[in-house]
Amino acid sequence: MTSHKGWADLILVGLFSQSQHPALLCVVIFLVFLMALSGNAVLILLIHSNAQLHTPMSFFISQLSLMDMYISITMPKMLLDQVLGVSTILVPECGMQMFLYLTLGVSECVLLMTMAYDCYVSICYPLHYPLLMNHSVCLLLASLCWFLGSIERFTFTPITLTFPFC
Repeated sequence: MTSHKGWADLILVGLFSQSQHPALLCVVIFLVFLMALSGNAVLILLIHSNAQLHTPMSFFISQLSLMDMYISITMPKMLLDQVLGVSTILVPECGMQMFLYLTLGVSECVLLMTMAYDCYVSICYPLHYPLLMNHSVCLLLASLCWFLGSIERFTFTPITLTFPFC
């Protein structure tokens, strides 16, 4: 750990330092990142542009795609650092990335649970399904997924950052 303007730098080791061809690995990761990003964007656009796909499950799938787009927030920084030859990250930057990444991970798990509930309601209560899973309820459940992920990470990220790093 080195010091920089009052903050400690964490030294990053791992993926690229172990590779014999880091430039090739960087290109492959960037291409996979672009494919995932564009695939999720196309899925969101298709769901929102096609009226037949305005169902609760499609809405939740679009939310899942949105979370998957945001969960890749670490890729641009990692690739940029590799290209520039930077192998350190400030603790606040690391904390922010950890918070956002894990918030979306927790939110995604809660959203998958919500999608399972949607399937349960559609199978077990097919006649009540339109009442139980209307657009307002879907918006509320999706908002709850994002909120629970944030609350959980607001609790544990500061605790994690108090641990000593060596």
